[in-house]
Amino acid sequence: MQQRTLGGQGLTTSAIGFGAMGISAAYGPADEEGGLAAIRRSRELSVTFIDTAEVYGWGENERLVGRAVAGFRDEVVIATKFGHTRDVGLDSRPEHIRTVVDSSLRNLGVDHIDVLYQHRVDPAVPVEEMAGAVGELVRAGKVRFLGLSEAGPETLRRAHGAHPVSVLQTEYSLFERDVERLFPVLAELGIGLVPYSPLGRGFLSASVRPAAEYAADDWRRGDPRWQPGAYEKNLDAVRGLTAFAATKGATVAQLALAWLLAQGEHIVPIPGTRSAARAEENARAADLVLTPDDLDAVRAVLPSGGHGARYRAEHMPTWI
Repeated sequence: MQQRTLGGQGLTTSAIGFGAMGISAAYGPADEEGGLAAIRRSRELSVTFIDTAEVYGWGENERLVGRAVAGFRDEVVIATKFGHTRDVGLDSRPEHIRTVVDSSLRNLGVDHIDVLYQHRVDPAVPVEEMAGAVGELVRAGKVRFLGLSEAGPETLRRAHGAHPVSVLQTEYSLFERDVERLFPVLAELGIGLVPYSPLGRGFLSASVRPAAEYAADDWRRGDPRWQPGAYEKNLDAVRGLTAFAATKGATVAQLALAWLLAQGEHIVPIPGTRSAARAEENARAADLVLTPDDLDAVRAVLPSGGHGARYRAEHMPTWI
């Protein structure tokens, strides 16, 4: 597994990470045993970056990650997030950040968090104040690196001026390209990129199904990409990508992850799964090297992304 450096503060991780959210939330009933096996198999394959958050089951997901890594905590980079409230609000006040961090440390069973993200920008709290509060936690030894999630260029610059930002997390995949407009500011500030949903919430896989076939509490039932009109177009694209991936001896998921890795050395995607076999499939994507001709072939199938928005309108983040 190749290693990559994110940001200018010394954060180094495996080229492929692991997103733990789906073990506990958003994709139907939780599967703790499957999730534990997937995380542990990922570590056997040298995946060292594991992502969770307070809001993923309000501590449930963090506790599961803590159990999974208990035997090798010092060998992995653990990222978690603050900023949501239980009534679906936002709170990045310094006192709230400190409370959440102490709770996350207990949930994870660790003495420090490697990467602490602001989960969503809180318009009621100056971003400099948020970054300064995290900086205090860094100096106290509770946190190592600051990250932001779903932040725009002005926000990134202001936060970085108050305390160095190592990583930005947002959605990025063959289906979703909007973050590419932030590449200049990421390069300017030396900030790494951690794409979540790098497989288009599972659409870029061999197991995609119509929306109605997912559980009632599965986000994909209402995801715009699964709605009539968009679904059929996206399915055709995935079929084309699957056929091309086969010529490379790879799966479509591996092709999608390798495509992300080819977009820059500062990028570490975090696919999630509840399956040890899928975790292995994802990790092996780091071995797939795409040539310029391969990238052209992918572009011919999806020149500018998939069909349908990445969120319903009421949930779409705003970048400033």
